[in-house]
Amino acid sequence: MSDNRTTDDRLTDRVTHPLYPLSSQYDAPWTVDNQMGPNALWLLEWLAPALGLDTLRPCARVLDLGCGRAMTSVFLAREFHAQVTAADLWVAPDDNARRIAEAGFADRVLPVHAEAHDLPFGECGFDAIVSIDAYQYFGTDDLYLPTLTRLLKPGGRIGIVVPALREEPEGAEPPEHLRAWWEPDFWCWHSAEWWRRHWTRSGAVHVETADWLQDGWRDWLTWCEVVAEESPEEFHRTMARRVAEMVRADEGRTLGFVRVVGRRT
Repeated sequence: MSDNRTTDDRLTDRVTHPLYPLSSQYDAPWTVDNQMGPNALWLLEWLAPALGLDTLRPCARVLDLGCGRAMTSVFLAREFHAQVTAADLWVAPDDNARRIAEAGFADRVLPVHAEAHDLPFGECGFDAIVSIDAYQYFGTDDLYLPTLTRLLKPGGRIGIVVPALREEPEGAEPPEHLRAWWEPDFWCWHSAEWWRRHWTRSGAVHVETADWLQDGWRDWLTWCEVVAEESPEEFHRTMARRVAEMVRADEGRTLGFVRVVGRRT
């Protein structure tokens, strides 16, 4: 029997995920064209329940830190009616402004150019801070979280999802089965317990959640395979193929995702 569905229909089937019904409603080519790593919408939808509806309430002021091409910012505005500040270093605000306007949320999402250590915002201005697949690049610094959480209102929450390790490796060498793919940047990946201790020691937040995404490696692999075939950018296709090889070789022994949520003390 011939398959009369369009290419977009087949792509939609591939990225429709039973655990992420909200994300599955988004245009599949749009999510592929604007991705910059793991599927940020899936990861944000996993994070949202841990943040809670009392935090992600209508008109809540949310800082989306390291928003990339602002897909997560659009998601926060669309699904939770939040007022979002979409902050990123590498993607120009004008580029994100166009994308945000095309999605219909120019009145709820403000794109800004910002470096994580030099954020141009006043203290206590946000109800929540969210960071998807970005916080690992700057948040392992022992002094970072207390500085960042000053931007939260008292009792406000910060929630992140990051690529992670199931357990902390011993010594200074990567896991042997991942040596062929290991990059120095991967040492910023840590376990859920590492993040819990790291945030607790800071004294800046009470850690409410620090857990591992069960079978997250399968989601990561699925998304890499889609991007490797469908992304319009050769750089992203090449990177996706390499990451897919690594995740496929690991099969969840070491690699996955961790979410962490803390409430400002």
